Amino acid sequence: MRPISSTLCYVKKGGRTLMLHRAKKVGKIYDDKWNGLGGKMEAGETPEECVIREVREESGLKIRRPKLKGVLTFPSFDGVDDWIVFVFTADEFSGRLLEKSPEGRLEWIPDGRVPKLNIWEGDRYFLEHLNGRRFFTGKFVYRNGEYVKHTLTFY
Repeated sequence: MRPISSTLCYVKKGGRTLMLHRAKKVGKIYDDKWNGLGGKMEAGETPEECVIREVREESGLKIRRPKLKGVLTFPSFDGVDDWIVFVFTADEFSGRLLEKSPEGRLEWIPDGRVPKLNIWEGDRYFLEHLNGRRFFTGKFVYRNGEYVKHTLTFY
């Protein structure tokens, strides 16, 4: 298994969170899931550089001062690779939201509705801590796309 580093960002505005309905990978375990924005780090990138680039590519928005909230690991998430995910929030941005994202449909969702969307089961355990002051790390275990267990540690 090789480790893959990536980012995940929850862009916030006026009690709403920008979410992406990922329908790009039809037939995969990602089908019909809502998620924050982000993706794989490129060679030489810092997590901050990656999250700024990924949010711009997926949404058209240029975030400023992303806030690192936690780091999550997903051992053998896709059955092959171990994923390391740097989780950010951002509430400062400029630009216009893309009408069509290359990754799926973008929508500003009221914060209270986010946990009720078709999100990854494990996301429900860390999303509630994004507004907190404590940094967190976690390990989320999935098998064949199904949630098995997790651990979270707060600092």
